[in-house]
Amino acid sequence: MKLERKHALVLIAIAVWNVVTYVTFIKNLATTEDRPTGYYVAHTVLIVVNLLIAGLLGTWGVKAYKASRRTEDIKV
Repeated sequence: MKLERKHALVLIAIAVWNVVTYVTFIKNLATTEDRPTGYYVAHTVLIVVNLLIAGLLGTWGVKAYKASRRTEDIKV
């Protein structure tokens, strides 16, 4: 499957959005008090998984963007 530049930009934007929202979530989680340990474990797992997904999507987006630039340079 060949991804175009617009697809690459969407992947990068989603990755950046995930990182921004989950960094905010980390800050909010750090300020909570009087919660059971399971609450912190569950939310930490969610944060780690979503940051890994953001890293994967960002990597795919950057690779697709670079590939789209190379094919565009060849067409000229």
